[in-house]
Amino acid sequence: MIDSSDSSRRKGVDKPGEAGLEEARLRQQAIGVKLRHMFDEIVNEPVPDEFLEILKRADAKSPGGGA
Repeated sequence: MIDSSDSSRRKGVDKPGEAGLEEARLRQQAIGVKLRHMFDEIVNEPVPDEFLEILKRADAKSPGGGA
């Protein structure tokens, strides 16, 4: 014999789990947005002059003198 109250209890258990999954998805999405924003900021930062000078010297020392 199937107890109908048992199936209704199972449905109630699924809803909080689904809400938790949705919350986790939203949290992951927010983290992704923040990471993309941080990455874009870093990519758009200018290269320090000292680092460019080091690269120029390395190119000059390499075979072929850099192109």
